[in-house]
Amino acid sequence: MWPEPCETERLLAEARDGDASAVEQLLQRHRPALRRLIDLRLDRALVRRVDASDIVQDVLIDANRRLAAYLDDPTMPFHLWLRHLARDRMIDAHRRHRQAARRSVDREQPLSPWHRAGHSTLDLAAQLSDNQRTPAAAALWEELQRRFQGALEQMGEQDRKILIMRHFEQLSNQETARALQVTGASAGMRYLRAIRRLRAILTELPARKGPP
Repeated sequence: MWPEPCETERLLAEARDGDASAVEQLLQRHRPALRRLIDLRLDRALVRRVDASDIVQDVLIDANRRLAAYLDDPTMPFHLWLRHLARDRMIDAHRRHRQAARRSVDREQPLSPWHRAGHSTLDLAAQLSDNQRTPAAAALWEELQRRFQGALEQMGEQDRKILIMRHFEQLSNQETARALQVTGASAGMRYLRAIRRLRAILTELPARKGPP
């Protein structure tokens, strides 16, 4: 999901030397990953009221403003730093639209972001399902995605969060631990528990019957 770290480090070094074009390239290079992150993590009740593109732009503006301080003291990888900025912006959006709005968005029908997960959703579903494939596998693919999305909707917020980090954001266990502010061992155990719960839910979900 995130750009290759080698190129990111090169651009950071050039930005540290005062290259304005490197700063622009660095931020634009991370725009697609930021958009995908916000699509996945934005509160589902806010999707109709908040434009993810506006949040992405705000994050990039914040990053540009704070980049000099980050370059002076890069306490974490650049993409994790951007995640923190994005998290703060999404918290702000939550406060504005769910606590200050005259009409609560909780009364609106939420739009699930899971349908935007694309092939990453299917990749994880495939990893958790039987590896054997039959000639009818292609016809069952849509049903598999439906069941997987349904399983995610039944999971707790913490379980969904760590699955998103590991499989959609493609963070390593150590990066996930740093983002969650826990030890690597704790992050690993949380991930294993989430996988077990997801498998159990997938097993229990009834398959949708086809038309008669």
